[in-house]
Amino acid sequence: MAGLQGSTIPPVDEIDLRSDTVTRPSPGMRAAMAAAEVGDDQFGEDPTVNRLQERVAELLGKEAALWVPTGTMANQVALRVFTRPGDDVIVCRESHAMWHETGAAAANAGVQFTEVGSGGVFTAADFLAARKPRGHLLYPPTTLVEVEDTHNRAGGVVFPPADAAAICSAAREQGTASYLDGARLFNAAIAGARRPADLAAPFDLVSIALSKGLGAPGGSVLAGSLDHIEAAIRYRRMSGGAMRQVGIFAAAGLYALDHNIGRLVEDHANARVIADRVAESARAILDPVTVRTNILVFRLTDDGPDAATVVARARERGVLVFAFGPRTVRAVTHLDVSKEACVRAASLLLEAIEASA
Repeated sequence: MAGLQGSTIPPVDEIDLRSDTVTRPSPGMRAAMAAAEVGDDQFGEDPTVNRLQERVAELLGKEAALWVPTGTMANQVALRVFTRPGDDVIVCRESHAMWHETGAAAANAGVQFTEVGSGGVFTAADFLAARKPRGHLLYPPTTLVEVEDTHNRAGGVVFPPADAAAICSAAREQGTASYLDGARLFNAAIAGARRPADLAAPFDLVSIALSKGLGAPGGSVLAGSLDHIEAAIRYRRMSGGAMRQVGIFAAAGLYALDHNIGRLVEDHANARVIADRVAESARAILDPVTVRTNILVFRLTDDGPDAATVVARARERGVLVFAFGPRTVRAVTHLDVSKEACVRAASLLLEAIEASA
């Protein structure tokens, strides 16, 4: 699939909807990065990193937080904190941890995944039905349950807060830890008109990404209890993520938290503009009502072009989208694409789907 996406830097007049990670730091963010006070983070002496960690812990209602370079590392560190090789982890079907991390969970943590639910969500009953008890003669113990909010491959689906709370409660009763892959948690909070801390509250450990939707050039943050963050520090280093003067990245993250959360509502509206237009095609399977955040994923009917063809045609027309599968396409809105650009992209993407050759 990688070969379908292209690797060249897109011209400035192209509309890049491949991901919300393609954004460039704004002038204000660059200025904040240039002015960042830095120190050695491995010694806990980078003041800007410390401020970011304190800020995120407060935002998510947790005792402590830890900066890591990437969201994938955040997910991998979480696995190391709560599991041991051979353990079982329950995740939603098509979760990022299982599908988009090149087998890292097996290679690094040595765990197996059990997928439950559908459409980006599952219930406490699903968790309990799939859970494997400790000490079983044959089964690996389920030591962690993980929720992804919003769910990437399901099209930016917002996980129902009541279900998340029920899952975490059931997990706690069974002696199972809970982790929230909240790379796009602020999108979920904005879409549901809820505080991020309320969405994070049921979980033992939570991560957010600063480069997805918020415009920072990199970095994610884990938040949880002091004990869990202390364990995460060790596993961050084991993963090669302990860095030095990373206040430059932290300054970008602080700027993003100050300036780019409230405007996520614009990205959500722009995604709906594209979804409404794409849904006009009989060759596209998409219910626009389900598009609540900044991601839209649509499937292509058997009598239409495949995903690779749509991606290529869209690129020819100046729109970059991502092939998620042989007949599945994803588009993601973000702060570097305006409403006007999304209106134009929607028409061009519809042309790419409907073109006869």
